[in-house]
Amino acid sequence: MAKTKTAFFCQNCGTQYAKWVGQCSSCREWNTIVEEVVQKEEKRSWKTDTSSVKQASKPLRVSEITQEKELRLDTLDQEFNRVLGGGLVPGSLTLLGGEPGIGKSTLLLQIALKLPYKTLYVSGEESQRQIKMRADRIQPNSENCYILTETKTQNIFQQIAAVEPDLVVIDSIQTLHTDYIESAAGSISQIRECAAELIKFAKESHTPVILVGHITKDGTIAGPKILEHMVDTVLQFEGDRNYVYRILRSLKNRFGSTAELGIYEMQGSGLREVNNPSEVLISKNEEDLSGTAIAATVEGMRPLLIEIQALVSTAVYGTPQRSATGFNAKRLNMLLAVLEKRAGFKLAAKDVFLNITGGISVDDPAIDLAVMAAILSSNADISIEKGICFAAEVGLAGEIRPVQRVDQRILEAEKLGFSTIFVSKNNKIGLKNTGIQIRKVSKIEDVVDFLF
Repeated sequence: MAKTKTAFFCQNCGTQYAKWVGQCSSCREWNTIVEEVVQKEEKRSWKTDTSSVKQASKPLRVSEITQEKELRLDTLDQEFNRVLGGGLVPGSLTLLGGEPGIGKSTLLLQIALKLPYKTLYVSGEESQRQIKMRADRIQPNSENCYILTETKTQNIFQQIAAVEPDLVVIDSIQTLHTDYIESAAGSISQIRECAAELIKFAKESHTPVILVGHITKDGTIAGPKILEHMVDTVLQFEGDRNYVYRILRSLKNRFGSTAELGIYEMQGSGLREVNNPSEVLISKNEEDLSGTAIAATVEGMRPLLIEIQALVSTAVYGTPQRSATGFNAKRLNMLLAVLEKRAGFKLAAKDVFLNITGGISVDDPAIDLAVMAAILSSNADISIEKGICFAAEVGLAGEIRPVQRVDQRILEAEKLGFSTIFVSKNNKIGLKNTGIQIRKVSKIEDVVDFLF
């Protein structure tokens, strides 16, 4: 038996220390350093029988490695498949994080119940009867989903060997513990060791594993940062519990793009996929309102039309306020300076509030022109005609700059019934005979003259 080793870890950020200190030098938190047992005994394989020893891999030339297309498991969920890059890769580890009550367990249980192949759903937080109550609401007649309530990894691997599932879901990684570490479940060393055992199991058995991860008050996944480095894919489930819409983002993906976006609607029978999110993100107001503009943006491979709202009012307290929700506040200040300098609008003494509806955050510079149009519409209290949308970046000189994949943006706007779209004069457009009017502009003054 090996000698017991201990070390000191910060429970907030995971930094390791040789001795106890009062304040963590990395995250500056007080009284978060805890002594934990690093290794208690010699580790064995995740397998129950240790007779089969895996041979060491040999180095190969790049030309000798056979390139086969990676087979993916279809989750029968278009939004989930899109964010993953086409489905679950065998042997991959996926980490799903999100706030409490946002719907992480509901999403994964819904996927596990729908799959046509064998799935093992391991819960360390709920009893089998509690999960059964939720399963009856989502899909009561499922023959391929097995429910296990267990927190000890050695027992979980025994059940995996008995059931031989094609997919394993762990809810959640913070509740697991292993016999090889003596510290409490949820501690830094327990999370790291349990994740390492699951990774070894996934890679050797080619079984995809999905982990649920708790998050801290700062919005980051609880536990050591190395957990996000160890897994193949990190997904973030976002949304406001006061609203019905949820957004699934990919923060890290070794097998696909990290720019994809999935949108769900929370219902009593589970999460409904929203295949046309543009209809969700655009409000259905019959009357004309000032301060709103529609922008054509692209998230990953998916074009979206989003509504931008702006409110410009006289500053009451002397110092004007600048507030943006879902948009970069520094970029808002830059666009206001361009309007002041190039277009002659006096906005320095006015409060400006900006909001992107639907609760999403957009980094695409193609919404610059729509942001300016919404601000000018609110400032003049003149509504923009219905059927007009924008897809262009604005430079510091007031010039309208071209954006990428403008053809997809135009087609999405035409599909949703828009009649006019403003784009840069320098954009190369390959579309012909479209039913939407494409208005090419080169300066911000041209847009102002046409709209107002």
